[in-house]
Amino acid sequence: MSKPLKFIVKESLPELAALMKQQPQHLKDRVRFLQVCKKSKVDLTKYQIAEAVGISHFSAQAWRKMYCEKGISGLLKFKRTGFKQSIITKEVHDDIEKKLNDPNNGLVGYKELQAYISEKFIKDINYHTVNKYVKRKFGAKLKVARKSHVNKNEELVDEFKKKSANPDSASSRKSKK
Repeated sequence: MSKPLKFIVKESLPELAALMKQQPQHLKDRVRFLQVCKKSKVDLTKYQIAEAVGISHFSAQAWRKMYCEKGISGLLKFKRTGFKQSIITKEVHDDIEKKLNDPNNGLVGYKELQAYISEKFIKDINYHTVNKYVKRKFGAKLKVARKSHVNKNEELVDEFKKKSANPDSASSRKSKK
């Protein structure tokens, strides 16, 4: 087993406790890492620190290196940024919403919507982007049947119902067979 790397935690335990209360949840382990190192009377290996804090030994090694090089401010700097900004702007969103809520639009599926957006707004937009965006923002589902067609002729529907409801025509067809 290798020797533990020696480093000194400059902050006091009360300072670390106050700092712990200020940190968001994802940075509390880093402060706990410093507390464990400060409380220990002997130098700890990265494996011992990792076990005491409940983290990976790779994290313990990286945090120790960060603290030695950049201090407490470097250790508590979280480099990850937020999510990637959507390529679908407010204007495109509004147009998609209008297209989806229009009863006369006749969109058949996501591929047709993708082609519409690609033609009108964003050239070569990915199918997966359109699919996930529409599902997430509008709650759309694939293969959902409409209740009725917008151009349905009510007179033909009534005529069809009358013919299918007439028991004489159905029984006469059975007897001929």
